[in-house]
Amino acid sequence: MFRANSEKPFHGPHQNSNIVTHGVSPEDAELAMVMIHGRGATAESIITLSNEFDTGNIHYRAPQANQFTWYPHSFLQPTERNEPGLSSALQVLFDIVSDLEAEGIPKEKIVLLGFSQGACLATEFIARHPAKYGGLIALSGGLIGDSINQENYDGDLEGTPYFVGCSDVDPHIPVERVDASVNVLEKLGADITKKIYPGMGHTVNQDEINHIIQILASP
Repeated sequence: MFRANSEKPFHGPHQNSNIVTHGVSPEDAELAMVMIHGRGATAESIITLSNEFDTGNIHYRAPQANQFTWYPHSFLQPTERNEPGLSSALQVLFDIVSDLEAEGIPKEKIVLLGFSQGACLATEFIARHPAKYGGLIALSGGLIGDSINQENYDGDLEGTPYFVGCSDVDPHIPVERVDASVNVLEKLGADITKKIYPGMGHTVNQDEINHIIQILASP
């Protein structure tokens, strides 16, 4: 299983993509958030979500996927079908986190948030690169692949807050995959909050926003 690194970085379709920044500068930030958009969306669009919870002390970075998609097929397909986009996207997130650390923001102050395809990517990144992060916020998403094998993931998330919210009838994200993802990250040591919303569409609701605010307010 591919894990992004700095010694032999992966080169693929997303490596030269634009990164949108927002909020306070890194040197003035108490937290950083990496925001990952969904299929067909933009970095600018996901950053507008910050208007719902910005506390005035957060630095935001949102990468733009090449051709507006991080990988071409459903996240439930075998991972090899979604290459090279998937590995390229994981390298993008690794590089952003590394850059933020170099700018003085440690992992435990970095929150990854994604919606839909972006939530799947954020969840897969955290599971493949476990450490103590500021948080993982997966809005309608789960681990990537046709099947999930716990043995593929090892390491310690050291109590990283992990919030996942999803509809019970989401047309793209089966509840069973949300449950499987929670099981994997719980065994890796994440602090889990899972909310399944009856009849909700493929969207973000106010209760999810409230949980994001709680994570950002945690010490």
